[in-house]
Amino acid sequence: MIPKRAEISRMHAELCSGISDPNRIAILYALSECPSNVTGLTQKLDLPQSTVSRHLRILRNSGLVKFHRMGREVVYELSDERVIEALELLRHVLSDRISAHSQLINE
Repeated sequence: MIPKRAEISRMHAELCSGISDPNRIAILYALSECPSNVTGLTQKLDLPQSTVSRHLRILRNSGLVKFHRMGREVVYELSDERVIEALELLRHVLSDRISAHSQLINE
């Protein structure tokens, strides 16, 4: 039996792996604006359909997006809006790191 802490750490890593690619982050931001199908995301992000589909599968598997069918169309949306809040927090951390590095260079 896997200890609870190890299982939680595995799930945490799986969630983080979902946001470990720039294309997946772009997809998440696009879906935060409005739910979309693969074609809409392909056009909005100027990415090949196969790339969008592959990244959506990873995002589904990591629990970051969900989908529903509307007739023959599959529409994707964020599973939890807080993922955007988390991404924004990470951008602030990144911004602070860039500022710190910039200050070192200017010294």
